Amino acid sequence: MQAIVPAAGRGTRLRPLTDDRPKGLVEVAGKPILTHCFESLLAAGIDEIVVVVGYRGEDIVDYYGDDFRGVPLTYAWQEEQLGLGHAVSAAGAYVSDDVVVWNGDNVGDVNLSGMVEHHRRTDAETTLLMDEVSRDRAAEGAVFVLDDGEPVGLVEKPDEPPSTLIPRGVYVFSERIFDALTGVEPSARGEYELTDAIDGLFDEEARVEVVDLEGWLLNVNTAVDVTEGTRRIGASE
Repeated sequence: MQAIVPAAGRGTRLRPLTDDRPKGLVEVAGKPILTHCFESLLAAGIDEIVVVVGYRGEDIVDYYGDDFRGVPLTYAWQEEQLGLGHAVSAAGAYVSDDVVVWNGDNVGDVNLSGMVEHHRRTDAETTLLMDEVSRDRAAEGAVFVLDDGEPVGLVEKPDEPPSTLIPRGVYVFSERIFDALTGVEPSARGEYELTDAIDGLFDEEARVEVVDLEGWLLNVNTAVDVTEGTRRIGASE
């Protein structure tokens, strides 16, 4: 199976660490964030990775080259950073079947193999990783809309979160996600949200599966997150 790793962002909240390097090359526990991403993908049997690059993308290409431990790397360029949906779309030309998307600023220990197996077993169009958080945290990003306790949609950064259940930054998609992304309009912040494409699949009654997060996943956005990621990785070794 292929994987897409979006890694084009500037990482402004990680400055000054990202003044002279892309966010994906910032080290957590002695390794670049992207190395942690790639290791997690290889452990789940991924056999090709498409890395979406933009800000200081040449540094990533120079650092990793054409493969990671024998697994081919392909680079898709996102010249303008217009959201996660836009980044996934940039990789679409290189994808030929079901695909994992692992956000390139996420490190953690999740059961990706089990997630992929669930996706295949249920013949899903989309499989999402769900976690429960505080209401304040739920207002900061995508959050599930529920009906009788079951996820029926997603909304991005609502003023009043409809639940405290959120999707984490690892997904499994069929190629249908790329069709869904073509219908997405820019959000109020001028970005093409992956959330909107997934919500459209919910509206179309596509088979969207949700699995609970087992383990942990951390979005590395700040220096505090670097410290926390280093602590968690050290504790799990």
